[in-house]
Amino acid sequence: MRAVVQRCSWCRVCSEGEETGRIGQGLSVLLGVGKGDTEADSQYIAEKLLHLRIFEDAEGKMNRSVQDIDGEMMIISQFTLYGDCRHGRRPSFFEAEAPDKADELYQLVVDLCRDGVKSVETGRFRTHMKVDLENDGPVTILLDSRKAF
Repeated sequence: MRAVVQRCSWCRVCSEGEETGRIGQGLSVLLGVGKGDTEADSQYIAEKLLHLRIFEDAEGKMNRSVQDIDGEMMIISQFTLYGDCRHGRRPSFFEAEAPDKADELYQLVVDLCRDGVKSVETGRFRTHMKVDLENDGPVTILLDSRKAF
């Protein structure tokens, strides 16, 4: 499982012209599920998101988590994180998980994060979305559950 995590001042997502979520300060997360990912991958990513210390403390050091700042999360499904561009000019998505299984593991991450922060918003799985956000820092972190084990 892969995630692109951005510290944001705010974020909103529209799916097919309808706003599906809006948050204030917190994390904007693009989440991709790869073939072979399991519940353990979902648990790993959720724990990282909840406890990742990328918010500044009183001394300006990245020492606080989204929980510490009472922040929010926007979690958006993003199968293109598994796009392979090594051959040719069009990405291959062979390593992305099938939609039904991917949605199940994506929803697990969302549910686990909802247990840890005041608000988790989402896009709409398998739809065309537009994401607006103000990246704070900018701070952008890449997570990959397969590099953890």
